[in-house]
Amino acid sequence: MSISLVRNSYGKSRVRLVKVRRAEGQHELTDIEVDIELEGDFDDAYTLGDNCKVLPTDTMKNTVYALAKSHPVEPIEDFGVVLAEHFLGKAHTRRARITIAEKVWSRIDAGGSPHRHAFLRAAGERRIAEISAAAGELAIVSGIADLLVLKTTGSAFSGFPCDEYTTLKEASDRILSTLMVARWRTATRDEAPTRTWESARRALLETFADQHSLSVQHTIHALGTAVLAACPAVDEVSLSLPNKHCLLVDLSPFGLSNDNEIFVPVDEPHGLIHATMKRGG
Repeated sequence: MSISLVRNSYGKSRVRLVKVRRAEGQHELTDIEVDIELEGDFDDAYTLGDNCKVLPTDTMKNTVYALAKSHPVEPIEDFGVVLAEHFLGKAHTRRARITIAEKVWSRIDAGGSPHRHAFLRAAGERRIAEISAAAGELAIVSGIADLLVLKTTGSAFSGFPCDEYTTLKEASDRILSTLMVARWRTATRDEAPTRTWESARRALLETFADQHSLSVQHTIHALGTAVLAACPAVDEVSLSLPNKHCLLVDLSPFGLSNDNEIFVPVDEPHGLIHATMKRGG
């Protein structure tokens, strides 16, 4: 029997790193998680058990810490490129993929002003960057993940087709909640990725809050349009919005009315809506 090893890769996942920049008078904090994946001439490790070309994944972990000491880790896109180019320079490696997720911390407000060295984390929200490097090729995707938002009105869902299994009632005023994931690409390398990220995040939040949503599909199109309008460097944006349902509770068995006030949040199952939008498409 003939067997071919079609594709392989290996690396190190969930390398946690916190870096503190102790500038006089104010500290800066970055909290990231790094995934490293290498492709290359590693077939013999799989087929023969020959490890002579395999850089240990423990070495990859140590490399993250060492390079974080000698290089800025902000913006994470730039640090991802530093890592990708380092590993691409190793013998037998043909492609290096780096994924970085940054936990978003903000300063605690103390005495009416931001504290110089105390921070508060924004739930599960993360800034993300994905870097892929090969000979003569560099691709960067930036984004935001797990941005949990909710609005108590300004959302509807009606006019949908019904069949013999449909039980959902039309809603003219409902709670809309979702855990946003947005990824974007730029036509050329972005010289100000942090400014782009901040502009995209602000566009997502403001559009979600202000738009009168006729469906999650309607909202996701508005969000993508807003990001492209707010971020001239962005050429393409992809969004994923799971619908985090809040279902109206039937209080009639207790002789009570429910005037759109009492809900039960339901995580599963949930709707999942995707869309990709491109400038000039």
